[in-house]
Amino acid sequence: MTRKIDVEALCAEKGLRITEQRRVIARVLSEAEDHPDVEALHARASAIDPGISIATVYRTVRLFEEAGILERHDFGDGRARYEAAAETHHDHLIDVETGKVIEFVDPELEELQRKIAAKLGFRLVDHRMELYGVSLERQG
Repeated sequence: MTRKIDVEALCAEKGLRITEQRRVIARVLSEAEDHPDVEALHARASAIDPGISIATVYRTVRLFEEAGILERHDFGDGRARYEAAAETHHDHLIDVETGKVIEFVDPELEELQRKIAAKLGFRLVDHRMELYGVSLERQG
C-alpha cells in the first residue's frame, strides 16, 4: 500500500512557515516509501542539502508532529519512526527480523473492532493496530 502525501502542501494548509531546509525535509518525507527514523531522514535530506543538520531534522520532525502533519510510531526497535499523517486509516504489520513495515487495510477487521467496542459498551473513535511477525517464506 504505497501512498504519496504532499507534506509541503500540508505545511501550507496548517500555516507553517516553510524554510528551504524544511522544504527539503518535507520532500524527503513525501517521497519516503518506508517509515524512516530521524537519522534516515537526515541522511536523505543532507544528500540533497549538505547544510541540513541533524538538529534541524529533529526540530522539523517535532514541529510537523505537533502540527499533525507527521505520525510517530514505535515499532519495537527502539527508534521513533515517522510517516506523513494518513488521510485514511491503515494498520501495520512489522517483520521482526528485517524491520520492514507493511501497511494494510482490512474492512472485516475494522468491522470486528467496531463490534468488539460496541459489545463492551463503547463507540470506537480511533485505534492503532500493529502486528509483529516473521516471514513464512524465509522460514523455510
